Amino acid sequence: MKQNIIRKGRLAEFDEKALRFTSSIAADAWFFRYDVLVDLAHVAMLKRQSIIEQTTFEVLTKALLKINEEGYVKLPRDVDDVHVAIETALTERAGSAHAGWLHVGRSRNDEVATCIRMALRHDLLVLMNAVLALQDTLLELSASNAATIMPGFTHLQHAQPTSLGHHLLAHCDALERDLERLANSYERTNQSPLGAAAFASTGWPLDRDFVASALGFDGIVENSMDAVSTRDFAIEALSAASNVMITLSRLAEELILWSTSEFGYVEIDDEFASTSSIMPQKKNPDTLELIRAKTGSVIGDFTASVVICKALPFSYNLDLQEITPHLQQAIATTIDCARIANAVLETISINKQRLAEMSAVGFTTATELADTIARTAHVPFRTAHTIVGDLARVGACDLDAIDKVGLRHLGKQLSQLGLTADDVTEALDVNRNVAKRDIAGGPAASQLKRMLKARRRRHKVRQQRLLLRQTALQAAEKGLLTASGA
Repeated sequence: MKQNIIRKGRLAEFDEKALRFTSSIAADAWFFRYDVLVDLAHVAMLKRQSIIEQTTFEVLTKALLKINEEGYVKLPRDVDDVHVAIETALTERAGSAHAGWLHVGRSRNDEVATCIRMALRHDLLVLMNAVLALQDTLLELSASNAATIMPGFTHLQHAQPTSLGHHLLAHCDALERDLERLANSYERTNQSPLGAAAFASTGWPLDRDFVASALGFDGIVENSMDAVSTRDFAIEALSAASNVMITLSRLAEELILWSTSEFGYVEIDDEFASTSSIMPQKKNPDTLELIRAKTGSVIGDFTASVVICKALPFSYNLDLQEITPHLQQAIATTIDCARIANAVLETISINKQRLAEMSAVGFTTATELADTIARTAHVPFRTAHTIVGDLARVGACDLDAIDKVGLRHLGKQLSQLGLTADDVTEALDVNRNVAKRDIAGGPAASQLKRMLKARRRRHKVRQQRLLLRQTALQAAEKGLLTASGA
């Protein structure tokens, strides 16, 4: 094992078991590229501040660009982390006289915090794009199913008729709030801790704002102790990812139920289903089941990270190292699940006839019948509610039953209340039920059309903002690499 360039002044070499136990080199692959960019920006700032000479700047940037080109796989593995691995490789290429200047005014504490933020902000943008694509599909399905009547549920029991478009738009709106949380998380992630050093900053005349701008950050985490100590940005991102997964899990669960023989509302495409090794007739929604299961994994990553941070004293503690794999895994899993959910919906088959047949089952029009009695007879709603509940109890829950049973059981009450057969017929019509729900947010076609228009307008704005963020980061990276001679 090579001598550790950091330990050689103060400590003897690590015990191999201790090195394996403490090393993060495997997990650090996530932000290798960003670590090189951080090094390039730091070196450029050192030259700009006349801390290093032009020759050292040129030697270091050339070596760093070569390390970046060769990739993570070429780095030494018998070290604490990727930062030491890069500095070790840099020393071999550039020599200690030049490489020894790399770490001026910098600690691994602010370095790793910066790298994590850069890797996370990239993945947050990828995740937001995946959620936006899923929203696109939901909006299209909602628009094309505005007139597809189906039963709505409470307590998983038939409740009132609605439209499939209205139902799917509810999932789209939940994802919109998820996107807002992700966007807010991105803003707090995109702040640079670099220059905070170990926690008390440095006596070297560093330009923190220059480095932050070169790396595409919106600003700096000003207090140097806070800059290296906090992982609240990671916890916030994990929380936002958990919310996305909960939304996806609810969507997956409904599609799983709807694809069963008992429901028969939808059929999952063969590409996203599996069969049984023993039962040849089976078509199992495995991809959706895994979304449901992976939600638990992401929530577990969030929970683990919260507990790791609980009661940690300021400033840096190695406990924080344990958060990184949870963060990387959770965001990657959420991206995969959003993409799979979108692919399933893009290829799903909808049984509109079955949805229509089931829309009135379970006396879903009972609420409108009670409303009709209250409106027509001018009786309190609770009285009307009791009358219709009595109908449900004796089984007079549709037009045929009311014709046969209800006229005997309820006829006198209805006639005394002034209701006609046409009033009852209209109240029990599922399509008219939906059409009457014409207030803000209701399932009526006019409301759904208005909501879809507003959602598409907002969706376009969010796509444009996301593109601006991506473009800004790409421009910052291109400018840094160009300035470094790439």
